[in-house]
Amino acid sequence: MDSMDEPAGYQLLDCGRGRRLEAFGRLVVDRPAPMANGSRHGSARWTDAIAYRAGRGWANAEGARPKLVASPVAIAGVTLEARLGSGGQVGLFPEHAVLADSLRRSVHARITRDGAKPALLNLFGHTGLLTLVAAQAGASVTHVDASRPAVQAARHNAERSGLADRPIRWIVDDAMAFVLREARRGRRYDGFIIDPPSYGHGARGNDDRGWLLDRDLGSLLSACQALATEVTCWILSAHSPGWDASRMAMAIQDATGARTPSEPVELAIHAQSGAVLALGSAVLHDPLRSERR
Repeated sequence: MDSMDEPAGYQLLDCGRGRRLEAFGRLVVDRPAPMANGSRHGSARWTDAIAYRAGRGWANAEGARPKLVASPVAIAGVTLEARLGSGGQVGLFPEHAVLADSLRRSVHARITRDGAKPALLNLFGHTGLLTLVAAQAGASVTHVDASRPAVQAARHNAERSGLADRPIRWIVDDAMAFVLREARRGRRYDGFIIDPPSYGHGARGNDDRGWLLDRDLGSLLSACQALATEVTCWILSAHSPGWDASRMAMAIQDATGARTPSEPVELAIHAQSGAVLALGSAVLHDPLRSERR
């Protein structure tokens, strides 16, 4: 790809007073961020950004519907599309980029150890950022999300990233239902990437129980453990109040009986202005990394 055609990257420009100012490629957006409860550090781009307001949707600085609604964005070594969506969403979670290097190291460690592509399962995979990072690193990935539009967007992102020919299975399904079927099939995975929402619906939208993080995460992790090997790696992240890294590490330990510690990661983005936006927590659990220490 010619350097002039390469997409621009992602940058948090500033945040504060319940808002965040971000550049996704050519899109500069001002959108809600309840966790950004401090003062803004200052950026001239606040005045000309495309802003999302509840009840009014997206509008440019003149208050009109924006002409630019999507842009490719380079992030964590792959290319995704940012697109103005409902509720102030843009089609990707940039805070997940902080997990990319650890994921690559875990994939490479298994390739070195086994001489084969490790099989990874990405549950609640959304539009595919970490799926593409893992595939680019050499893994065979099964990408699962209950949203058909999200899975379609992830497939398009694989094409944008030049990874359409990599071994990726694209699955529209409920996470728990898929894991239980894989157990009946006798499947095994070398790694799990799990980014559960606080609540959600099944793939068909008619699951009376739906998904509740507080109620269902332990059962899902235990079901995943039935698909694990002795050295399966785990990346578990959450953006919900009450789910910090220590609680997630305990949930993994309860499900796996693991004696090796998990590594805590704060999903925080540092802004160009000097502000810091905390967007959740994650834990990395990789027995092979413990062996190498």
